[in-house]
Amino acid sequence: MPSTAPAAHHVVLGSGPAGTALAAELARRGHRVRLVNRSGDGPRTAGVERHAADAADPAQVRAAIAGAATVYHCVNVDYHRQVDLLPGIQKSILAAAEAEGARLVVLDTLYPYGSTGGAVMTENTPWRATGRKGQMRAHLDEIYLAAHESGRVRVALGRAADFVGPGVLNSTLGGAVFPGALTGGEVLALGDIDLPHSYGYIGDVASGLATLGERPEGDGRVWHLPTAPAVSTREVHAMIEERVGRPLKVVVLDEPRAFGPFDERFMREYAELFYQHTEPQIVDSSAFERAFAVRPTPLGAALDATIAWYREAIARR
Repeated sequence: MPSTAPAAHHVVLGSGPAGTALAAELARRGHRVRLVNRSGDGPRTAGVERHAADAADPAQVRAAIAGAATVYHCVNVDYHRQVDLLPGIQKSILAAAEAEGARLVVLDTLYPYGSTGGAVMTENTPWRATGRKGQMRAHLDEIYLAAHESGRVRVALGRAADFVGPGVLNSTLGGAVFPGALTGGEVLALGDIDLPHSYGYIGDVASGLATLGERPEGDGRVWHLPTAPAVSTREVHAMIEERVGRPLKVVVLDEPRAFGPFDERFMREYAELFYQHTEPQIVDSSAFERAFAVRPTPLGAALDATIAWYREAIARR
């Protein structure tokens, strides 16, 4: 039976920090936007329609994306469920996008590269992941690119570094850092904090994905979303200290173990990715910047926005 859902030009699947920020960015750009999660609930954003659907159910996804010119896949699941669930979610979303004739923009990770020994990551970096999650992500990306090459679905992949920004909680520069920085509590750091490490501002992730959604000339390949120049985590801490007016009480984990919002199960699952904190993690987004004439948000401005958001969040408690 044909879907009776109202038409939407841009549909965002997944309402985590990236999906939520992306929906708001698309609305700001004047697009009609539908934001989809399992419940259909969440904070209201001007110009954004909410819709309930299970991303693993092709029929529900097809109904959710009815009328869309462009679909954005920002769905994620808990670390311990990724290998089991993400392949099925991909199959569901690809089938729905193909049936609707919609373009597909995928929020991607750096995991397919695996350990680089500290080499700068570009879109030409070989995919050499050895862990389960990295290999799974690489396999999914091969399927996306093959779907584009075969003419099934027009696809663009946007890879992002570790998130930082308003609404970002479960990140190494998120809920285990800023509340402690603002209240005098402990602040988490992982691995060697003197190594350069790239952080992706959530606003740049959103604007980068929106740009890919508006610019079909970017289809058929992987892009690194706009990322500020890498600095060491110690330098990031110093920038935070300057802004909050107090020294940070930093707890450095040299190996994965439970801390703050990261419980034992999460850290056990994260262990295979801990190399990201024991070697330089440097993302080069210059190809995207040149192609689309954009620049990443300076890290200082990203931290200002993040701290302001966390101040408000703490005040609401």
